[in-house]
Amino acid sequence: MSQPVYHYLTLGRLGRGEVLNLFLKDAAIDKKDVFYPYDHTWPETSEKLKQDGLTRTGLLPALEYKGSIYTQHIPTLRYLARELNSYDGETNQEKYLVDAVADIYIDWRAHWVASLKGATAEYKDVVVPKYYNLVAQYYADTEGPYLLGDRITYVDFAIYQSIDNDRRTGTLPASIADSLKKLEEAIEARPNIKEYIQAAKQ
Repeated sequence: MSQPVYHYLTLGRLGRGEVLNLFLKDAAIDKKDVFYPYDHTWPETSEKLKQDGLTRTGLLPALEYKGSIYTQHIPTLRYLARELNSYDGETNQEKYLVDAVADIYIDWRAHWVASLKGATAEYKDVVVPKYYNLVAQYYADTEGPYLLGDRITYVDFAIYQSIDNDRRTGTLPASIADSLKKLEEAIEARPNIKEYIQAAKQ
C-alpha cells in the first residue's frame, strides 16, 4: 500500500485539518504531509487543486488513502473509524451519540470560521457559551474522560480541537466544565499526541 498523503494549509495547529491530523497521529498512520500557504496565493492554489481532482470543494484537508481521495474532515474521520474498526461507537445507540455530538461541533465550526475575520459579541457571548455548555452535558453523562467513557472516538478529537481553536483565537470562555477539562487532559496524555505536541513546541 502506498503511503497516505495528507494535504492541508499552513495553519499550524488551527482548523479542521488539525482534527484529522491528530486522529492520524493517534492511530499511528504514517503519512506524507503536503502543506499549502494560506495567503494571497491560496485562491489560485485552490482552483488548481480542484482542476487536479484533489478536492471538489476547493477546501482542505484532503487525504489520499488506499488509492482514493477523502475530503470533508468529519466524514473522513467516520470512514477511517470504520476502516480501522475503532474510534466509534459499538452499538447503534453509541454511534448515534457520537454522530450527534459531531453535528453540534460542525455547527460551532461554521461560526468559528466566520469569527476569524473578527469575533463578534454574539459569537463570544452567545454562540461559544451555548456550545460548550451543550457539549459539556454530553460529556458529563459518563465518568469520562471521553464521550463514551473510557473509549475514545473520532468526535473526541473534534471537540478537543474546538477548545484548542477557541483558546488560540482568544474566544474560549474564562472557564469550561470539568468534563471538558478531563477530555483535554486525556487527549494530551495519549502517547502519540503527547509526543506530537511536545515536538510542536520545540
